[in-house]
Amino acid sequence: MSDLGPVAWPPAPIRTERLVLRGSEGRDRAAFVELLASPEVHIYLGGPRPRDELEREVPEVPEPWPGSFVVELDGAMIGQILLRRPARHRPAAVGKVDLGYLFLPRAWGCGYATEACAAALDWFDGVLPGEPVVLATQTANAGSMRLAAKLGFAEVERFHAWDADQWLGMRPPVTPSA
Repeated sequence: MSDLGPVAWPPAPIRTERLVLRGSEGRDRAAFVELLASPEVHIYLGGPRPRDELEREVPEVPEPWPGSFVVELDGAMIGQILLRRPARHRPAAVGKVDLGYLFLPRAWGCGYATEACAAALDWFDGVLPGEPVVLATQTANAGSMRLAAKLGFAEVERFHAWDADQWLGMRPPVTPSA
């Protein structure tokens, strides 16, 4: 059992018009290292990790836990989607599933994050209907703020943490149809 409850993991790959969301595989290791070491990716996330440290620490099959999707374009990893219940969070988000995402800079500006996050949320609504989802981002991260709005997240609160102003939004739960 994971923090997503009784959800079988990994699910069958989720296919969109251009992307595949799937569990991680050994072939994704180099892309995970690149993603975690990228200064551009981590500008609003506290900074990148040193590449040499990542080369030592990232396992052969990275991020294999439930709720972690590799986002694949044309057979190569371009990003990651995370759906998880964090151990520590804002009071308004306690017990809710948090949506996170990271994309390699070469994949920015093409709509991949919107497409992948929407597909992951659709999957989530099918396996855990009625559960709300939260998303937190720095207010300075204009791209994430736009993405949150496109995905239907509404502001719950703003707060100051990690030396920056933060935004917390919630997506209302999708109720199962009778």
